[in-house]
Amino acid sequence: MSLSIVILAAGQGTRMRSALPKVLHPLGGIPLLKHVIDRARRLSPARIAVVYGHGGEQVRDMLSGEAVDWVLQAEQLGTGHAVDQAMPGIGDQDSVLVLYGDVPLIGVDTLAALVEKADDGALAVLTAELDDPTGYGRMLRDEAGRLVGIVEQKDADADQLAIREINSGFLAAPAHCLKRWLERLDNRNAQGEYYLTDVIAMAVTDGVPVESIRAPHEYEILGVNDRVQLARLERVYQRRQAERLMLAGVTLADPARLDIRGDVQVGQDSRIDANVVLEGKVVIGERVSIGAGCVLRNTTVGDDVELLPYCVIDESEIGKRCIIGPFARLRPQSVLAEQVKVGNFVEIKKSRIDEGSKVNHLSYVGDTHMGRGVNVGAGTITCNYDGANKYLTEIGDNVFLGSDCQLIAPVKIGDGATIGAGSTITQDVPPGELTLSRVRQQTIKGWKRPVKKPR
Repeated sequence: MSLSIVILAAGQGTRMRSALPKVLHPLGGIPLLKHVIDRARRLSPARIAVVYGHGGEQVRDMLSGEAVDWVLQAEQLGTGHAVDQAMPGIGDQDSVLVLYGDVPLIGVDTLAALVEKADDGALAVLTAELDDPTGYGRMLRDEAGRLVGIVEQKDADADQLAIREINSGFLAAPAHCLKRWLERLDNRNAQGEYYLTDVIAMAVTDGVPVESIRAPHEYEILGVNDRVQLARLERVYQRRQAERLMLAGVTLADPARLDIRGDVQVGQDSRIDANVVLEGKVVIGERVSIGAGCVLRNTTVGDDVELLPYCVIDESEIGKRCIIGPFARLRPQSVLAEQVKVGNFVEIKKSRIDEGSKVNHLSYVGDTHMGRGVNVGAGTITCNYDGANKYLTEIGDNVFLGSDCQLIAPVKIGDGATIGAGSTITQDVPPGELTLSRVRQQTIKGWKRPVKKPR
């Protein structure tokens, strides 16, 4: 017996009022459908089929790297019809689990419990009890408490509408049973659709055990139909991510003011101040301090690093015991070795800076290889672009660059060289020597500043 998972993602999502398909809207920086696929994959299924709608090629294109079978539902005729599109190719001996591309926070343990009951030959459904069940199908039980059916909101009478136990839509069943029930569906209802929920009553009629599992958390069954619901679910997701970090030994100044938009790992005893955003693949070491307002994207940060407030770090590597900021920017392909200092209003781009070097303030370093123990004075820039091509600047070990220097690439600065403040360097600099490039200072005696003529 193997597991096949069907993910329904064909809904038009008109209430999102967006050209982007609903299941591609991001939650924590990740498309809703990607969240569901990732959870499905953790159950080790033999097959994952994603049912997408007409015009949903954008969904396939954005998630083209996912190892799933894409199944087109050309006409949206209901959830039962959607599942039926994916049934060819599923073996009769399989168990089938139905998920939803716009319900991203379903728990893997919850799904595993449904699958276990289906493996034992039952139809398993996931329910929840809500204070306000409006919009959901209601669970119908007999006097003994056995589940006998589901009635959709639009088809329910007054007594049924008072029921607070709702249908989440998630279910698992033996494939041979589900195929039989899907063939018997009809669309004689208020919506004129083929309801997947009608299989509950069919299972009862056929004598197949119907088992229900109560969702342990309400957020697990919450779907997204509009941007308001998406924003609410975003806060739930971010709170869960913050709690995950805190339980792993990370101190958060305010868990409500941290946004994680990707795959983030943070080491023990690190501290994160308010309004920090972590995007993409971010790996942060132990005892790291991240100041308020920092943004990190696809970045690795070593142990004992201090990021002062309002730094933007993008696709970079920061070695141990570095100090960065405040207001520093590291652009893609910047690599800092250990104990490097990058100060306020400094920009680094596509450069490697070796151990113990300092670029303290108001400087730009681009397309540069910088050695150990270098001191870069304020206002220094590497002029790496001639309007058509980028060129490399090579700075040796223990170089001292005075303030307001311009290094016109391609150029090499030898080990131990000193360059005087205000110099424009256009040729290679020998090691161990002082190099200057300045106009001689003059004082013009008796010069008078021009003044405006009186009218």
